[in-house]
Amino acid sequence: MTTPHTHGDPQGDKPADPSAQALAELTAHTMFERDGCTHALGIQLDEIAPDFARMSMRVTAAFLNGHKTCHGGMIFALADSAFAFACNTANRVTVAAGCSIEFLKPAYEGDVLHAEARGQTRVGRHGIYDVAVRNDHGEVVAMFRGKSAELKGEVVPTAE
Repeated sequence: MTTPHTHGDPQGDKPADPSAQALAELTAHTMFERDGCTHALGIQLDEIAPDFARMSMRVTAAFLNGHKTCHGGMIFALADSAFAFACNTANRVTVAAGCSIEFLKPAYEGDVLHAEARGQTRVGRHGIYDVAVRNDHGEVVAMFRGKSAELKGEVVPTAE
């Protein structure tokens, strides 16, 4: 996991607040340790910042469909994981309220897919996150949009 320098706001226009960055890293580390699905799929957490996550996954033979391309569910799982990590960076338990995906290009065995999730807006307990999934050539394979809902509680309990 690396520390980014320019993802402090959803548009990436200003540097991250150091305390917000530290909280994002702590929350992501805690979630990553608990996330059996992410580990089972070989998904890596490459970068985290407030309202931002970058994750990657190698397409294996087990991920192929009957057309010998990556099953859409595997691409969705990668995008959904990046969305989950991005929307929980403030240490508030946040879940998906809905999501959609558009598959734009096939991915093949051996490809490494990179999902970059960015918060677009947050109103009250609800947020919108966009996730671009790209292959190693930088080509967009899929676009995912997630709608988040904040629940009660913290990912990492803190003493107040």
